[in-house]
Amino acid sequence: MIDLTTLIAYTAVVLGFVFIPGPATLQTIARATSSGTRVGIATGAGIAAGDVFHTVMAMIGISAIIAASATLFSVIKYIGAVYLIYLGVRAIMEKTPANPAAGALAIPAGKAFRQAVLTEVLNPKTALFFLAFLPQFVRPENGTVMLQMAALGAIFVVLGLSSTVVFAVSAGRLGTFLSRNPSVLRWQGKVVGGIYCALGVRLALQQR
Repeated sequence: MIDLTTLIAYTAVVLGFVFIPGPATLQTIARATSSGTRVGIATGAGIAAGDVFHTVMAMIGISAIIAASATLFSVIKYIGAVYLIYLGVRAIMEKTPANPAAGALAIPAGKAFRQAVLTEVLNPKTALFFLAFLPQFVRPENGTVMLQMAALGAIFVVLGLSSTVVFAVSAGRLGTFLSRNPSVLRWQGKVVGGIYCALGVRLALQQR
């Protein structure tokens, strides 16, 4: 069992981390603004699912293999970067709906969820973050290390999902407001696509 002092310290650090705008936040805001709150929340859920994957990988040591192999790290990094840029180019190239008032979602929530999962899983920086961050709050005297890692990962996932939901709801309302103006809507896809491309370039340039 994790002691209360460690738990409070960890929760405080994670809260500060997840509510500071980063790639996950930008991805969620981009989807919510262009496709609505539901799609934004689905994107946040996909990111959370990806974080569950990274928690498990950190627990069983796969992330350590990625950390030790420069080649494997680079391969995964560039695959993730290419995927993000691909999503960005598609968003930029998509045509504006003829009837903006129709209220159709740009993409289904399920598709947004799957894309977010894949994007998060293919980010080796996230894998290394979990590998380096979680063990700092593990204390052998507090019991089974694997269970402590699982608990810490679960807390991170829940708090991360809560933050993306907050951003998704806020951005979704903004997107509804902006969609009433067709001239703004014509640029919306390009802005969203630009965000995805920028995230892809950022990932490609990241160092271990």
